[in-house]
Amino acid sequence: MSAPPTQPHSGRVAWITGSTSGIGWAIAKQLASEGAAIALHGSKAASASTDAQLAELHSIGVPARYYALDLADGQAIAPLARRIAAELGAIDILVNNAGMQHVQSVLQFPAEKWNALMAVNLSAPFHTIQACAPAMLARGWGRIINMASVSGLVGVAHKPAYVASKHGLLGLTKSVALELATTPVTCNAICPGWVLTPLVQKQIDSLAQREGLDEAAARAQLLGAKQPSQAFVTAEQVAALCSFLASDNAAQVRGAQWNMDGGFTAA
Repeated sequence: MSAPPTQPHSGRVAWITGSTSGIGWAIAKQLASEGAAIALHGSKAASASTDAQLAELHSIGVPARYYALDLADGQAIAPLARRIAAELGAIDILVNNAGMQHVQSVLQFPAEKWNALMAVNLSAPFHTIQACAPAMLARGWGRIINMASVSGLVGVAHKPAYVASKHGLLGLTKSVALELATTPVTCNAICPGWVLTPLVQKQIDSLAQREGLDEAAARAQLLGAKQPSQAFVTAEQVAALCSFLASDNAAQVRGAQWNMDGGFTAA
């Protein structure tokens, strides 16, 4: 009999922020299926839904726990990282996936929305990296993956805070990658185009209401404006790329801003 395939992330512990839905949940399932223990994270207290997700991860055969924290509270991030390490094991893979969105002209954009987006989309990854990287360096292995966006590569009207935060996240990624370039800890970013997540579905619904369109027409208009493939990126495709970046095969992928956008930025 041939030996069973080796699970590439067996024995690793992965903390994925914003992992109860969309891309984050897809990443959690992908890494769990490849042997990683999972620190599932959301901003709200555990519910029947999160209990079901933990049961699904446990059925795969890996340890998993749920941690609730509003990442806008930067001072609470390091204590949570320490708690995860104490309960699941030292964090080997950090995926900064949590994010917020608000669509409005810069001239009317509320300051409180700007501050909230910056806190979650940009400041929180800074705090998680600062909390997790020292132990990664001490153990001699680590992977930091920041979920940016194609909006970190180009400008988009009516999304000033989101675009600014994602551009900033790419800058943070490059700086961290360079600081850690001679170490076994890597830092990279993924820049998806349109992914059909609950966040994007809200934009589809808003567009449909604003333009008087049905859902199919709103989806087509959203894709037609920017994504030449005319197809959404799937959360599972993003998760597979994340798994690669977390692997030993990606040891020399450093400071990358890997776009996955159906040709969005090719023009």
